[in-house]
Amino acid sequence: MNAIEIRDVDKSYGKVRALSGISLNVEKGEIFGLIGPDGAGKTTLFRILTTLLLADGGEASVMGFDVRKDYEAIRKIIGYMPGRFSLYQDLSVAENLEFFATVFGTTVKENYDVIKDIYSQIEPFKDRRAGALSGGMKQKLALSCALVHKPSVLFLDEPTTGVDAVSRRDFWNMLGRIRASGVTVFVSTPYMDEAALCDRVALMMHGKIIDSGTPAEIVAKYPYTLLAVKGKPMYRLLKFLRGLDGVLNCFSFGSVHHVAIDGSGICARDILTRITEAGFRDCEVREIRPGIEDCFMNLAGQDANNGNVLRK
Repeated sequence: MNAIEIRDVDKSYGKVRALSGISLNVEKGEIFGLIGPDGAGKTTLFRILTTLLLADGGEASVMGFDVRKDYEAIRKIIGYMPGRFSLYQDLSVAENLEFFATVFGTTVKENYDVIKDIYSQIEPFKDRRAGALSGGMKQKLALSCALVHKPSVLFLDEPTTGVDAVSRRDFWNMLGRIRASGVTVFVSTPYMDEAALCDRVALMMHGKIIDSGTPAEIVAKYPYTLLAVKGKPMYRLLKFLRGLDGVLNCFSFGSVHHVAIDGSGICARDILTRITEAGFRDCEVREIRPGIEDCFMNLAGQDANNGNVLRK
């Protein structure tokens, strides 16, 4: 039995189709990432799985319990950390934790070992009001409250949005320890770099799953040669590259542009020659390995164009 099973789940808000035929399995004891931009449908799917919202169609279960029929049983065995900080701002750190433990019929003392690694980092501030905490400390408190009753499955909806890079790294280290304790972690994020930290991922766009598998499997399916191109001025270079014959797509990635070519019409040397002749300065072109974000942009473009390669 999988920890989570989803079959052909649909959900609409009026005329807006939020989810369209979503099917996924999440295995017990893994970190599964739902990767996609804002508006992809991640939060809607999480709310259905945590029994806060009813799907229009399809089936879903958590640890064998049906999300429609067995919502009371599901709520006892899951932890849920929504995207927005939803704890009581006027209560202290300790009071929030005690409240959530009481709701689930347990105590902080009884389950302290479950949250010790996380809670110990904010325990020195246990008398501080939750609303006065930093983003990283709020994150740790929310996670402690979601774990205090020993859930079997932990749902984390964009838990690292709005926190600094150090807190993001520390958070994912904590998730690794939580997974090692036997808890299944289902996490959504708009950050493509976090996909590599998951055991398996599903890429989501416009309410659809556009690919799924291990990060390595998804990257291995990237069908084109990918080049990193530099030159000054960068913005004008981006427009120039997108106009070249043989360039399938081109996107800006920090200090370089990622250029996809199929190898039949243009090569790295050709591009270097053309941008140099066009007057760009400090030019550099090199072949690179694609990442999850490159794969996502390619797949999202194909989906938007009904299977045709996106030229952009």
